[in-house]
Amino acid sequence: MNTPVTAPEHEADGTGGARRPRQRLPFWVDQRLGLLVLTVALAALFGVLRPAFLDQRLVLFPLLRDISTLTVVALAQTAVLSVGHMNLAVGRMAAFGALFAGLGYDRLHLPLQLGLLVCLFAGAAIGCLTGWIIARTGVSSFVVTLAMDFALMGLVSLLYSALTENAAFTTRPNGLLDLRSTSLADICVGRVCGSPAVPQLAQFTVLALVGLGFLYTSTRLGRELLLTGANPAAAELSGIPTGRRVILAHTLSGLLAALAGFMAAVSTGTFRASIGDDFMLPSFLGAVLGGTLLTGGVVSVLGALLGTSLVAVIRKGLDLLGVGLESLNIYLGCVLLLALSADRVHAVVSYRKVVRST
Repeated sequence: MNTPVTAPEHEADGTGGARRPRQRLPFWVDQRLGLLVLTVALAALFGVLRPAFLDQRLVLFPLLRDISTLTVVALAQTAVLSVGHMNLAVGRMAAFGALFAGLGYDRLHLPLQLGLLVCLFAGAAIGCLTGWIIARTGVSSFVVTLAMDFALMGLVSLLYSALTENAAFTTRPNGLLDLRSTSLADICVGRVCGSPAVPQLAQFTVLALVGLGFLYTSTRLGRELLLTGANPAAAELSGIPTGRRVILAHTLSGLLAALAGFMAAVSTGTFRASIGDDFMLPSFLGAVLGGTLLTGGVVSVLGALLGTSLVAVIRKGLDLLGVGLESLNIYLGCVLLLALSADRVHAVVSYRKVVRST
């Protein structure tokens, strides 16, 4: 699920002449391993300082449910970062998709699965429109997605005000409450059961991770997306339709954002306009901490999960230790700043290595 590109090093093959490549762990693999070790260590530390942190139902279950949702948010950002773009409207796209799911449940009495499909279609459609505007006009993704964020903020609020009395859809189709409150331990296959700390919502995250990971590592489309992000001019000269790849990346981002909005709505039990309000920072934190480059061309799908998990563990642990929300946001902002700085430093170092090798 990781697609790093590194310059090969060489070593003697023992014959005194020819040289053969010497493999080593790329930077992104080291980074993912470090994230995993750090997350486990912090979880253990918080468990020692506050034993309640390890309570499976009261703490770990909602924590993993949040991680499941925010990982999908990070994947939505990862999809556009792969082509060197960004999506500042990821939270509003989540609210936009959830709006249609709630409307389907409330007015059309759709079953849970069909409402989810409507949600995903709405998110993919708004993402496709955003990508089309960027590809056709050539305007920066920063400007277009920022404008889309403001447009969707007003549109979603107006639709909720017009279609509901309490600015929320509260109709709950069959299966929604089970999806919200049950864990994998409640789903048994023969004599094998899952953990009571792992929510059923995590299944959506696993599907998103596997699907996006397969796209980038095993398909031509995925390679073309990465090439578009690494060097758009060279990709265009190679015959890659970069405009269509940009549209595809934003379509994937909108679809994943809508899935995250659906998961957030399931977690709270209501579909409301405020869904996705706090998605912006986690979307970049999870992706960048996990090893995805802001400049495009390199993504780490598994890293997005690990980066999101680290941030969620820090947030929950500090919350149990009594640290206020304002302080939490300061710490997370500093973490993002450090991550962005590390991303830039690594990009410069990698470029200099390539230049020296040539």
